[in-house]
Amino acid sequence: MKHLELKPRILDLYIIKKFISTFFVALILIIGIVIIFDISEKIDDFVSKEAPLKAIIFDYYFNFIPYFMNMFSALFVFITVIFFTSKMAGNSEIIAILSCGVSFHRMMVPYIVSATIIALFSLCLNLFIIPNSNKVLVQFENKYLKSNTANTNRNIHYQISPGEFVFVESFSSWNNTAYRFTLEKIEDNKLVSKLSAETAVWDTTFNGWRLKKYFIRDYTNSLEDKIRSGRQLDTVINLTVNDFYMKKNTLESLNYKELNNLIETQKMRGDANIKDALIEKHKRFAMPFSAFILTIMGVALSSKKRRGGMGWNIGIGIALSFSYILFQRFSEMFVYTGVMPPGLALWTPNILYAVIAGVLYKIAPK
Repeated sequence: MKHLELKPRILDLYIIKKFISTFFVALILIIGIVIIFDISEKIDDFVSKEAPLKAIIFDYYFNFIPYFMNMFSALFVFITVIFFTSKMAGNSEIIAILSCGVSFHRMMVPYIVSATIIALFSLCLNLFIIPNSNKVLVQFENKYLKSNTANTNRNIHYQISPGEFVFVESFSSWNNTAYRFTLEKIEDNKLVSKLSAETAVWDTTFNGWRLKKYFIRDYTNSLEDKIRSGRQLDTVINLTVNDFYMKKNTLESLNYKELNNLIETQKMRGDANIKDALIEKHKRFAMPFSAFILTIMGVALSSKKRRGGMGWNIGIGIALSFSYILFQRFSEMFVYTGVMPPGLALWTPNILYAVIAGVLYKIAPK
């Protein structure tokens, strides 16, 4: 049995060059179009909020590009493969390659190498570049694009440490104030103390909470309750103002280590928002893997010369790629509805379409 020859050839460099160059050119073009539409949509906000041109270019659009490059990468991997492979098939280049003794499996090697480069590029964006870019992007959006109306969260419950529970009736982002604040301490399934305050205001001078009109009730074994009260009390607990601002765009601003630390904290607190953090964690690895699946599917669909040119191949390719991307987005709903755990839900589209890619590859003309 003849072993697969893996030594690089001119053919490998030719396919890799075609793949990578077409992919990045297409990606740059679509990013340029997206930026033009985004400018036309936000120009009024930039002018009304007097955003400096330097901040618009370097703080907003410079950090806007990595996010959208990663968003469109899966779609353009498929379109790229379909486009230049159909062109090769239409010019009878693939027939010539196979006629020279190069097997279909061997021809796939440069495609897989190119997919690996793109997958690693996407992974680096997800783990290192995009989180840092999003931090600057979110700051810009909060300052120049979002309205100053206060957001209020209601009925917040946190376990901030083993045996310590915080309850907040409402939190206003306008003045960083928690209303109807309660801190309970429980030992051996018994309530040992309860601190209540009308308001708790975040104070940046000592990174803690300033409680107004507070009451502290200590419960003793002798059933004699000790009550203390006062007008103001400063306290530092394992809860910061950032915990009340934790939203999806905030999660995208955390690097991998920060995201893991947040997940551990949310597990301890019993925070329902942990689903968002787990989805973000698994999505960062699941999305780059799509480069391999879409590459194999693209080659299998477009390696045969068809009448009418590449239009049919591109049509099928776009339909499959959009269904794949849509399924990736829809899989998040399986987590929120409790049908699947986050890891399985986010990898289900990859598993399903990997099977489809395997079937298409098996029946592809060789």
